[in-house]
Amino acid sequence: MTRSPVLFRVDADPANGYGSFYRCMVFAAALQRRRRTAWFLANIEPNHLVMGLKKGGNEWLTQNLVPGSREDAENTIAQARAKGCLAVIIDLPQAETAYFEALDKAGILVVCIDHRARAKFPKGMVVNPLAGPSRVDYSYHPKAQLLLGERYAFVRPELRRARPLRAQEPQADFRIMVALGDHDKTRQTMGVVKTLLSSTRLAKIDVAVRPWHPDLKALEDLALEHKDRLGLALESADVGHRIIRCHLAITSADQWSLEFATVGVPQLILVQDEEYWPCARRLEEEGVASLLGSAETISPNTLKGAVADLLANPQERHSMTRCGRNLVDGRGPDRLVLALEVMLQPWLKTVGESAAA
Repeated sequence: MTRSPVLFRVDADPANGYGSFYRCMVFAAALQRRRRTAWFLANIEPNHLVMGLKKGGNEWLTQNLVPGSREDAENTIAQARAKGCLAVIIDLPQAETAYFEALDKAGILVVCIDHRARAKFPKGMVVNPLAGPSRVDYSYHPKAQLLLGERYAFVRPELRRARPLRAQEPQADFRIMVALGDHDKTRQTMGVVKTLLSSTRLAKIDVAVRPWHPDLKALEDLALEHKDRLGLALESADVGHRIIRCHLAITSADQWSLEFATVGVPQLILVQDEEYWPCARRLEEEGVASLLGSAETISPNTLKGAVADLLANPQERHSMTRCGRNLVDGRGPDRLVLALEVMLQPWLKTVGESAAA
């Protein structure tokens, strides 16, 4: 029995951010349970991210071409054929209609991960792992399969397993978590943390940041100064451990927001990027979070007041917990893998690959 690999075309660097890379890693981990190897065709910076990628059982091919360009499309097709990949999963904000059509014409199953709805997508799969935008905002080929919304959220396995643990967490001294995403595009974390430190109602403040965050040194110094109240979580395992203990989180309506909803953590949302507004509004409509507005315009007093109001209202927190857990069940990666296996059937018959037992 053979299993053809899958090629991921995604970049991870300061210019493109890291959210796309990490959600592709979650997808790749789910594919491994179907014994499909994942090749990452990517420009990765910093280089130590490659170690984590390979530690997860994935392979890496360096890519230095302009993302979304004609040369990029040609190289992606060549690498997919060289590695025997029947499907290419694309998570590039620069990719436009011509890029997708080039891969489709090459006879490759094209899977587009996109939460922006800014292109016309070919036949294949279109995945939006966030709670918005909706189907009406997308332009796509009549034969395209759209998998949109919270049912397909890229929730890490460790957070899905934390759902019952979070439900048993007792209410004690209030803990809050600041998690503004893998990239923290507008560098709001430091300002938010300083504002929260001035609140006497918070016994503990946990900050989820990646090791390459530009303000990491300043945050580490601040943590030393407030070692009894402020802690940093840099690795995914540590983040998951702290999520199940917090009573409230400040997020930015990206993929992390849906992971907090899976566990059932009430949220206050500060939007850092225009593309996340649809998801932020939907989470507020569903009762999962309270949308405060743009991270760049919110005042410290407004933020501190919103935190105090939510901590003083246990009924509202319980409602957010219930709504979040009902909205996102954490099975998104499994659903996507199943959909990919179904879509691959015509290609599998062509190359004579046997179906999974």
